[in-house]
Amino acid sequence: MAPSQQVRHGADRPLGSRSHRGPRNDIQDIGARGMRLLALDTASEACSVALYLDGALRTCYEVAPRRHAELILPMCDRLLAEAGLQVCQLDGVAFGRGPGSFTGVRIAAGITQGIAFGADLPVVPISSLAALAQEVIARDGRPHVLVALDARMKEVYWGAYRADDTGLATLLGEEMVVAPAHVPLPKGRDWVGVGQGWKSYAESLNTRLHGRVGHRYPDRLPQAGYLIPLALAALERGEFVSADQARPVYLRDKVTHRPTTV
Repeated sequence: MAPSQQVRHGADRPLGSRSHRGPRNDIQDIGARGMRLLALDTASEACSVALYLDGALRTCYEVAPRRHAELILPMCDRLLAEAGLQVCQLDGVAFGRGPGSFTGVRIAAGITQGIAFGADLPVVPISSLAALAQEVIARDGRPHVLVALDARMKEVYWGAYRADDTGLATLLGEEMVVAPAHVPLPKGRDWVGVGQGWKSYAESLNTRLHGRVGHRYPDRLPQAGYLIPLALAALERGEFVSADQARPVYLRDKVTHRPTTV
């Protein structure tokens, strides 16, 4: 992959249905048309920002390793300027809290704190694993998702998700750092895999999960657009934090090696 690959930039469009297979960041309309929400994610090689404004989604997404600190603020400024919004007019800020690149998740948390603090905005931390699961649910119509990101040290960041009745990714069990040969075995055989861990540790994961996973999306990276529906739902439930509590999640202190089921 080229060092910098721009996938989508500054397009304003209505939300689609959750089974639609169209452009990236196609997310379902969850009925929050009065909300204005900014989301950002830098947990992987990709750097992305999304602005949800009254039922429409505007996004910037670029695969640009080691350029997150350079790109993320201009992306935010650009989307807000194109929409004619000031930060103080937002209802909240969401960010991909990790797990992922240690540097990347720190950047997202720090930028979110800076944006939200001055305008006294609520902050919604969303799992980067959940964002990937949400993409598969919304874009591909697959309700059972196993997310694996390469955590280095011969381990993966792992999470099992299913779509709830509203089409939102819901965690089964807990997110963890685990050796590919010891990931929890999911019940049933209608799962799909997503994330670069399925490429880095394909043999170990396929052996461990033999017969349970029907399709894999190993090249997908977290995108801010898929944080939006999860964050809107969290805001409606009152699940948010203040700017000073916007902290990354690394998972390294929750290493798990016990084979279990979910």
